Amino acid sequence: MSSKVSLTQYLVEKQREKGLIPGELRLLLEVVARACKRISIAVSKGALGDVIGEAGTENVQGESQKKLDVIANETLLEANEWGGHLAAMASEEMDISYTIPNRYPKGEFLLLFDPLDGSSNIDVNVSIGTIFSVLRLPEGVAEPTDEHFLQPGTRQLAAGYAIYGPCTMLVLTVGDGVAEFTLDRETGSWTLTADQIRIPEQTKEFAINASNARHWYPPVKRYVDELLAGKEGPRGKDFNMRWVASMVADVHRILTRGGVFMYPRDRREPDKLGKLRLMYEANPMSFLVEQAGGAATNGMQRIMEIQPAKLHERVAVFLGSREEVERVTAYHAGGPG
Repeated sequence: MSSKVSLTQYLVEKQREKGLIPGELRLLLEVVARACKRISIAVSKGALGDVIGEAGTENVQGESQKKLDVIANETLLEANEWGGHLAAMASEEMDISYTIPNRYPKGEFLLLFDPLDGSSNIDVNVSIGTIFSVLRLPEGVAEPTDEHFLQPGTRQLAAGYAIYGPCTMLVLTVGDGVAEFTLDRETGSWTLTADQIRIPEQTKEFAINASNARHWYPPVKRYVDELLAGKEGPRGKDFNMRWVASMVADVHRILTRGGVFMYPRDRREPDKLGKLRLMYEANPMSFLVEQAGGAATNGMQRIMEIQPAKLHERVAVFLGSREEVERVTAYHAGGPG
């Protein structure tokens, strides 16, 4: 790019010139970005920083926590609790929401985050990341509780993720397109490296965990079978499958070069509506994907229109290039079975 634009400059322009975000939200996003830099440093140390391996604890979903899960969660809590921008926070790693202590000033926003997405990949040095979403505290609420977080994704003010890979990147939307920032490790600054990112409407790539194929419902099986049939099949072209098992990494690839990401519900636990968390993963990623011209549904409806019923609600996810998401969603028209 001809001139370097910092994260702060980008946000100030959204605030001052376009009036898209209030000043307090700009400051909040800068704090989140600083916390992601700290997490990136911890991730990059690996075994040298004694951050590899199990923490010996479980999160609210009964999943074993990695040491870095705990470190990332604490980093985000500590960085954001004292700034005066937030009323409360909610994390995938915590049972209930975290109200800002009375010793600190409180703001009008709610922050939700998955502190370390793809933590099963930590020990094998594959890209992982942090996902976050910002909501506004409903008017007239003095003491926020879990129920005040239960807002549909259409009410998100901002969302994004940091991806910790060969380089550390921050991908962000404040409702005016999607921007990508790259961390300069020498100066510690975020520099704009792509703006107004657009997902191609057509693609030849898809991401799904094929080991679960025997458990898929007919609409998903039909769709994937058509992709695998290649040029000789009804789609008339060859598709490649990619699966990193880290949502941040898979979605980043789709934002960069197109594709469709699928994590459907299946027959193993028919009462569960999906695997991914609506509030911490699906909603923020859907906001980003839609702002980049893509689509995101649960197979039946637009994800961001779902009214959450609980803080750790799960959902099926189909997101990415619009044509593919619309096709697989149409196959669900009669229901998952």
